[in-house]
Amino acid sequence: MKPRLLVTTLLVATLTACGGTSDNAQTTPPPSSDLSSVKKDDTLAALVPPAIAQTGKLRVGSNIQNPPNNFYKEDGKTPQGSEVDLINAIAAKIGLKAEHSDMAFSSLITSLETGRVDVTMAAMNDTAERQQKIDFVDYFTSGITIMVQKGNPQGVKGPDDLCGKGVAVNLGSSQETFAKEQSQKCLAAGKPEVQVSVTDSDTGNQNQLRTGRVAAILNDLPTAVYVAKTAGDGGFFEVVELAPINGGPYGIGVNKQNAKLSEAIKGALQALIDDGTYAKILGNWDIKQGAITKAAINGK
Repeated sequence: MKPRLLVTTLLVATLTACGGTSDNAQTTPPPSSDLSSVKKDDTLAALVPPAIAQTGKLRVGSNIQNPPNNFYKEDGKTPQGSEVDLINAIAAKIGLKAEHSDMAFSSLITSLETGRVDVTMAAMNDTAERQQKIDFVDYFTSGITIMVQKGNPQGVKGPDDLCGKGVAVNLGSSQETFAKEQSQKCLAAGKPEVQVSVTDSDTGNQNQLRTGRVAAILNDLPTAVYVAKTAGDGGFFEVVELAPINGGPYGIGVNKQNAKLSEAIKGALQALIDDGTYAKILGNWDIKQGAITKAAINGK
């Protein structure tokens, strides 16, 4: 994400207040993916730097509040999500056990550079700017997605349909930038501007959409899919069917001094893609739209 969005796991009291009923109950998240078939690959494990291999752990820095990528179970301490399942599978493939550390998104790269963690995995976009500091093993393609009320009553089928309509976005996000750019595009075409509502609250944005104060929310693909599937037991929202806008890769961050670790992770990811484990994980969390077919380091 550019920059990172904070996502609430639950729609809380504000939705109840405007709805007046208990129909805002969410579905239970799917259980973690079954990784029992994932076995250690000795060749890939041999690439892991000895200092990491000797610990038996892969220390993963994340920002665990972004369903379905990574968020806590009801106990408030056990990580779950598509990224959690995927890094657990990658770690197993290279003979390690993933150990998560929850930290501020803004501190992830620094923590990687200083050796506090071995890798980062937190829906972080692989960008040229970030590649100046760290390397990335790309594992998923995301982008901006349009979420609308269930049934799409305003007929939003793409960005051009947002002209003259209210759109909610998070403050400082890539979605805010895109919405303002789209608004200028609308004006240049002689159409009404996009009425951009900028907030720092996912719950507030969802409240605006549910009550019709805006026609759409712009969010990242995995987040939008998860909210549409779970909010109101899937009865509040839906995602417009179109390719992610301004799509780009999410990457597992690796210290540039650990090039062999990057190769090990890339090889493990490719093995999981080839044997179908990767597809099963993404399918379990309903985000197959962002699947890749070839693992890459820094997009290559």
